[in-house]
Amino acid sequence: MLAAAAAACLLLASGHLSAMPEFARKYDMTCAACHAAYPKLNQFGEFFAGNNFKLDNWDAGTTDTGDKRLKLPDYPPLAFRAQGYFQAREGGNIDPITGEKLQADTDFQSPYLIKMLSSAPLSEHITYYFYAIFGEKGGNGEVVVEDAWFRHDDIFGSGIGMMLGQFQVSDLMFPREVRLPFQDYMAYRMAGITYERGVLFDRGVGPLDIGLGFVNGNGISAHFDVNSPGFSRPDNLFDSDNSKTVFGRVGFDLGPVAVGLFGLDGKQRGAGGPAGLDTSGRNTDKRVAGIDLSGSIGGRWYWYAQYLWNEWDGFLDAAPDEEYSWDGGFAGIDYIPNDRWAFSALYNYADAGDFANTDTIYEGIDINSMTLTASYYFMRNLKGIMELNVDLLDDDPQSGNYYTGHLDQEHYLLLGFDAAY
Repeated sequence: MLAAAAAACLLLASGHLSAMPEFARKYDMTCAACHAAYPKLNQFGEFFAGNNFKLDNWDAGTTDTGDKRLKLPDYPPLAFRAQGYFQAREGGNIDPITGEKLQADTDFQSPYLIKMLSSAPLSEHITYYFYAIFGEKGGNGEVVVEDAWFRHDDIFGSGIGMMLGQFQVSDLMFPREVRLPFQDYMAYRMAGITYERGVLFDRGVGPLDIGLGFVNGNGISAHFDVNSPGFSRPDNLFDSDNSKTVFGRVGFDLGPVAVGLFGLDGKQRGAGGPAGLDTSGRNTDKRVAGIDLSGSIGGRWYWYAQYLWNEWDGFLDAAPDEEYSWDGGFAGIDYIPNDRWAFSALYNYADAGDFANTDTIYEGIDINSMTLTASYYFMRNLKGIMELNVDLLDDDPQSGNYYTGHLDQEHYLLLGFDAAY
């Protein structure tokens, strides 16, 4: 187990060391020092992230201004990540109202993602991190900032770390940005516990790693003009009400197995309109509970598993007094036999539970799929990827007024490149 302070920081920080060659440039070391296989972290990479992305000589690469209270990097600390794919798939785009379908059996998805990243220590205890997406999933023409935060690793000398900004709630468990498969951890996305704005505290207490956070609960795109004084003011609201979502995780080791217990309580907007496509004006209660397990075998096999239970009270406008429960999770294993190859298997599962037969898009929470991935590393920071996804659910023909549920299977074969530089 890592030192307690570093392990507590790891709860939040390890999710953000997403292929940052800038650290290799700064410290004159290979990417293999931190990554078992890009972008997956090894133990030292986890320690480095937990140490606020710095080594003891972090200020050696700063400009000598003659001012001890000014630590500027010698050059702008920037890195880039790019992905491009070819995909053959069965799933398509179906209009839930009309049933009109768009489908391309073969699809050139390049560039799939272009991302700029930056991070550097600003003082002995404060580090910043952000990345901006210039293009993702065909959405070109607009820059989107996702992770963006400041972090102090020792507030008032208490040993408590604090991160303020935009981050993924799910990073407390298994960070999506450092997974080896292209396929996502679907339960996190369906539970709505990815990007939020807020604050996260962390600390190691004996054998426990504790994280406690508070977020707005409305994602990272909402903002509202302040015009109540009359004429609009230059400031903006990032939240539309006084409620905040509280969440936390307690992690500990049971022999060779790392265990985490997660809980979240907050509010979210309900769903209304045809097929539940519209966002309601109502705030509804939301609760999530989960357990995560992980471990490694022989330094080459890495396994992990996540279970989430969700309860959304009064979520659908059509039945505002109903409680809707559903559950899901995923399990995976990575095998890294050498510095050229990495192999992964990822199983995603979710049961729509009370959303079944509601004739809404939330019937589509159902998922049962197996993903197999092979990555070949041309260089430490450049890999070719081949991935096969098999959908284990049968097609579910339309049965209500709308085209919802599992209307198409999600088989796909993906080939492409993933690079960081």
